[in-house]
Amino acid sequence: MKNVAVIGAGTMGNGIAHVFAQFGYQVNLIDVSEAALERALVTIGKNLDRQVAKGGITEADKTQTLNNLRTYSVMAEGVKGVDLVVEAATENIDLKLKIFKELDSLTSPEVILATNTSSISITKIASVTTRPEKVIGMHFMNPVPVMKLVEIIRGYSTSDEVTQIIMETSRSLSKVPVEVNDYPGFVANRILMPMINEAIYTLFEGVAGVEEIDTVMKLGMAHPMGPLQLADFIGLDVCLAILEVLHDGFGNPKYAPCPLLVNMVTAGKKGVKSGEGFYSWTHGTKDLVVASNFKK
Repeated sequence: MKNVAVIGAGTMGNGIAHVFAQFGYQVNLIDVSEAALERALVTIGKNLDRQVAKGGITEADKTQTLNNLRTYSVMAEGVKGVDLVVEAATENIDLKLKIFKELDSLTSPEVILATNTSSISITKIASVTTRPEKVIGMHFMNPVPVMKLVEIIRGYSTSDEVTQIIMETSRSLSKVPVEVNDYPGFVANRILMPMINEAIYTLFEGVAGVEEIDTVMKLGMAHPMGPLQLADFIGLDVCLAILEVLHDGFGNPKYAPCPLLVNMVTAGKKGVKSGEGFYSWTHGTKDLVVASNFKK
C-alpha cells in the first residue's frame, strides 16, 4: 500500500493527497480540470509552508512531500499501478456511481476502492462494481491535514480484511480511524447536520440572529465554531445535499432541510466557496459582520 490515486482536486481531494504524500505514499492526484490540479498544487504548497512555519515539518519534508505528488487529467493514466484509490469528487450520487464503474474496469481486481463521501451509501456505490468486498468509505474531515478523525464506513459486503487494511492505512497517516456501519449520514453527519439545520430553523423563525446563535453555541456549549459559521465553511450546498440524503434515506421529516437553506443555495449563497452565506467571506476569512445583504 504505497501507491495511491486520489480522484478530485478540490478542497477534500487536495487535502487527502497532501496527507498521503506527506507520510511517504506516492500519490497520483486526478482531476479532469488542469486548472483545478494547478490550484491544488498551489494550495498544498501553501499548507506545507504553514506546517514549516509552525515547526511541524522541515523544508526537506515539504520538498519530499511535493516530490511524492503527480497530477493527471486522465483517470486511466492516473490509476495505473496503484494499490488504493480514494475518490473525493463532488457529493453527487450519479457522478460517484459513474466514477466507480469506470474504476472497476480500469484497475486490477485486488485494488481497494475507497470513497470520501460524507453521506452517500457505500453499499450503493459498491453495487456498480464487481468487487463490493473491496469498496469502503474513508471519510476525512476538513481541513484534512489538521483534523485527526477518519470515519471508516463498511458497506454491506466490505470484507474484514479490507476494513483492517484501511484502518491501519489511516493510522499510518497519523489519523484516528473510527469504524462505522453504512446508514445515511454515518455518524458524523447524522448528528452534525440536524444540529446545523436546527440552527438555520432558529434563524428562519426569528428566535435570534446569526451572530447570537453562533455565540450561544460557542460560549454555552464550548463549540470552537458556531453552527452557522461551520455551515458556511462546509458549504451550504453540501449541507443541503447531506440533509436530502438523510431525509430520503430515513423518510423522517425531522431531517427535512430548512426552507431558508434551500433558498440560499438556490440563490448561489453557498458560504466560503461563493464568498457569501450567513457571513461575508474574503479569501476564507470571516468578516466581522453578518453578510450585508443577508435576508431571511
